[in-house]
Amino acid sequence: MTGASLPIVLLVFIAAAIAEPLHVPISRRETPAKKDWGSIAAGIRKKYGYGTGKDKRMESAVSIINYNADTAYFGAIAVGTPPQSFNVLLDTGSSDLWIASSQCSICSFTTNTFTSASSSTYKEGSTKPVTIQYGSGSAIGFVAQETVAWGGFTVQNQTFVEVAETDILIGSMSGILGLAWPGIVSTGSSTKPFWLAASDAGQFDTKEFGVYLARSGGEATSGFGANEDGNGGVFTLGGVNETLYTGDIEFLNLTTYPGWTGGKSFWQVDIASFTVNGKSTNIPSGVGSIAAIDTGTTLIGGPSSSVKDFYALIPNSKALSDATLQGFYSFPCATQLDVSVTFAGGTKAWKIQTEDINLGRYDVNSDCVGALFDLGAGSSIGGGFGNPSWIVGGTFLKNVYSVFRSDPPSVGFAALAAANGGAATSTEPVGSASGPLATVTKPLTGTTRVTSTAGASGATGAASSGSNRGTGQKEARLGWILALTFVFMSWQT
Repeated sequence: MTGASLPIVLLVFIAAAIAEPLHVPISRRETPAKKDWGSIAAGIRKKYGYGTGKDKRMESAVSIINYNADTAYFGAIAVGTPPQSFNVLLDTGSSDLWIASSQCSICSFTTNTFTSASSSTYKEGSTKPVTIQYGSGSAIGFVAQETVAWGGFTVQNQTFVEVAETDILIGSMSGILGLAWPGIVSTGSSTKPFWLAASDAGQFDTKEFGVYLARSGGEATSGFGANEDGNGGVFTLGGVNETLYTGDIEFLNLTTYPGWTGGKSFWQVDIASFTVNGKSTNIPSGVGSIAAIDTGTTLIGGPSSSVKDFYALIPNSKALSDATLQGFYSFPCATQLDVSVTFAGGTKAWKIQTEDINLGRYDVNSDCVGALFDLGAGSSIGGGFGNPSWIVGGTFLKNVYSVFRSDPPSVGFAALAAANGGAATSTEPVGSASGPLATVTKPLTGTTRVTSTAGASGATGAASSGSNRGTGQKEARLGWILALTFVFMSWQT
């Protein structure tokens, strides 16, 4: 059932023990057009442990915000009693919640901070400081517990980090809300991320949340979550918003990383193929196909061999020699691309619009930069060590409606509704790489819900292809591509 929409700054508290799905509009903040894509990629590499040999993912705490992203999506949460409201970055690529404290010594004067002394439900935790090191800075604070509310759902005694020193927040953003699994929580394996705590407490109608990321280019001009007045999309807690997608939602069972004993970590699935202009790139077998679906990342990062193969299929593309764009490629700006992704066990090819693959010129007279970059460039660590080999962010996620489900653990995709940027979807099935096709298990109003059968993963419904902008307009709008989630600000980690 479709719930009521809420202004991004409004928190509605629901008394019922079990709430119907709640749809929270997402705000987007746009900054100047010039982006530092190299820093964004460096942040993504560090977030997933692609460092110099010491930066394994298990040593990494939480995702990082890339300050040069130029576009951000955020949501409002309330912390404490009485509630104090904060804009936070939402990230399915990390699991921790942290908020800047009123005692923050080097926070920007524009940052809204949490005052623990003003809350009657605040519980101090360990006096040992926790340091979170990011690619572009750090955050230092202390573990505490508080009452946290988001989108009408409330969790008592939610563990979080009250940050006293950080240099990574800008504007109105006050912290990060991680939306992945406990296996990568930095404050201890017993800590449940907010979404899971609310779900396990029986507050969600269904154990899932849906994500729609709107572009800033104006494709979505009507309908729920229309891209206007800075609205960046819609996050639905405890269900999905049926007005935002069309056709089926087909779910992919999460991939278990071989040898990983820390419990569920990222929202990981296997990539079966990545094609451009009808030709497939090489996808490594085994761990080389594991991809993290990350709303907190702007781009798509992949293994060196796959990225090289991808651009080899684009005429006149070339690897960039600029040290600040290590792992990136360029191609003529007028190039039209037919790009699609399929996942293991899936039946459809999900299209990525050319405007999402083309990031625009990196210099006045240059070719345009591609959004798929070499995740391992400059790193002695590749896929392995618990790291996914692919990071699939906003470049792909803007083209689909995404659903993250805890029971059974899976990620689902559906084609966007026309009013929200969708277009005709492919009906050509893709051969399944690992099992039978998905089967219908639960009908929804006006749609059909699909879940993959045991032993199979599923990906369905092609994403929208949409219209392509001219090169000049793309240059002027370069800042929009950083479509992270809600206030998903493509971060640097």
